[in-house]
Amino acid sequence: MAIRNDQGIVLRGYPFGDSHRIVVLLSPNNGKLRTVAKGVRKTKSRFGGRLEPFTHVDVVLYEGRNLDTITQVSTIDNYRHLRADLDATLAAATMVEVVDAVAQEAEPSQRLFLLLKRGLETLDGGTTGPDVVTSFLLKLATTVGIAPALDRCAACGRSNHLERFSLSGGGAVCEWCRTEGGGMRLQPGLLDHLGHLASTDLASITGGTNDLSGPAMGVTRRFVEYHLDRRLLSLDQ
Repeated sequence: MAIRNDQGIVLRGYPFGDSHRIVVLLSPNNGKLRTVAKGVRKTKSRFGGRLEPFTHVDVVLYEGRNLDTITQVSTIDNYRHLRADLDATLAAATMVEVVDAVAQEAEPSQRLFLLLKRGLETLDGGTTGPDVVTSFLLKLATTVGIAPALDRCAACGRSNHLERFSLSGGGAVCEWCRTEGGGMRLQPGLLDHLGHLASTDLASITGGTNDLSGPAMGVTRRFVEYHLDRRLLSLDQ
């Protein structure tokens, strides 16, 4: 067995035995890590508070047969400002939930890690609202290879008459390619808004809401849930 250093963002944790806790982290170099923090649920634990969700930590791990054990942990960033804002906390919960759903164990996840880190930094900086979450989900879809077509028909490549959106078809579809009765009809301006959110840096997304924020979130949520084959429970809050 060996001892190694790593870093990661805590995605979630759950009880293990009488006083231990399983802590799931996203590491840039090793993907999703399932670790055990022994005795962390005791009131005198040395580092229990450092292993809360959304915390960026540096850890020392003792490699085990099934689970690595956290022997030391130090906080790189706990994003304390987002924790004081309910909307930001709920947005962060969505980010870590969807990252947890797509991250793979023992597989480098540099781009996914940097996206999550950027998302948490944006929320911690005070920018919140549905457009931030929508932008994050669209960027995650690009990162994992399921990005929807937003400027051309997903079926034929046409760039005009894109009036519907098909979950199974992979994004926007033109009037000629839509299946009979298939696809969601898009309101004017929505595809441009989605394209803006997909391509703009998270830190540059304007907070708050506008007339297209709700529809953009609805389409993006349904698309991501369809392709991940799971419901994003944090968005039900």
